[in-house]
Amino acid sequence: MSGSTVSRLDFGNYMRELRTRAPRSAVLAAANHIGVSRPVIDRLEDGATNRLGNLHINALLEFYNADAEAREKAWMLWEEVRAEEKRAKGGDGQGNIWKAYKDQIAPNTGKFLRLEGAATRVISHNPVILPAMIQTSDYRRALDRGANPNLSLVDLERRIELTAKRQVRLNDSTFHYEALLCEAVFRNRAGGPTVMRAQLEWLAEVGERDNVEIRIVPHSADAHPGLAMQSFDWLEFSAGASGLALPTVVYAEGAIGSVFHEHDEEVNRYRQAIEGIRAVALGKQDTRNLVLEIAKEYAA
Repeated sequence: MSGSTVSRLDFGNYMRELRTRAPRSAVLAAANHIGVSRPVIDRLEDGATNRLGNLHINALLEFYNADAEAREKAWMLWEEVRAEEKRAKGGDGQGNIWKAYKDQIAPNTGKFLRLEGAATRVISHNPVILPAMIQTSDYRRALDRGANPNLSLVDLERRIELTAKRQVRLNDSTFHYEALLCEAVFRNRAGGPTVMRAQLEWLAEVGERDNVEIRIVPHSADAHPGLAMQSFDWLEFSAGASGLALPTVVYAEGAIGSVFHEHDEEVNRYRQAIEGIRAVALGKQDTRNLVLEIAKEYAA
């Protein structure tokens, strides 16, 4: 997990809290007060990197009528952001790995990767293909070649490299990953039987980890919410130094783009969908057995 990402999310969440409690709570009003555009405030509150400095933060605190205690906490959180960024420059930069691949990802994907790197729990639902977090290199290569036959070899390998870097999170025992997948995902061939067999055998192996749970919704299952939904990722976060709980975010992908759902009503709809899908999904061991059974079919 990237410390700078977590501290930025926490600081942004705290600044949003101060703004919404203020007499003048409009984002545009805050932006106008410090002489920036509205997206700058949005990026600040979303925990994204920005060019705001101490003078801007101080002006916002004044505009929000923050009392002495709130100011002290805000400055403490801001200093933590700056300190984490300095430490990150001397480390491996894992928290911002997506920046080096900006030319390979859609605009919204950068924000998603930043949130994924900070989340303590991710729940992925996909009715068609395996999520990137549990794809082998050969499976990913086959998907990208199929989706974009004209993709250069260099670009193809860079995308595979990014996927592998994201999967490092699975080695973190404090990070929990759950995949809710339709049986069709395992029967949709990507790269042929050899690639699929290797993919499923690896999946059965990684699925035995304590922090990883892979569950299949079999063809025999009754109707469930997943039948009417496209792929999505549910991201949960631990509370930051501010003491505020970081809100759960849902990232939903569609044929014409992706969208983030952050409002309580939208998030609750996905919460109910997850519960409904879990109710008809196989357990962890039964899923593993089916995965290995299908893998043998590819070997035949």
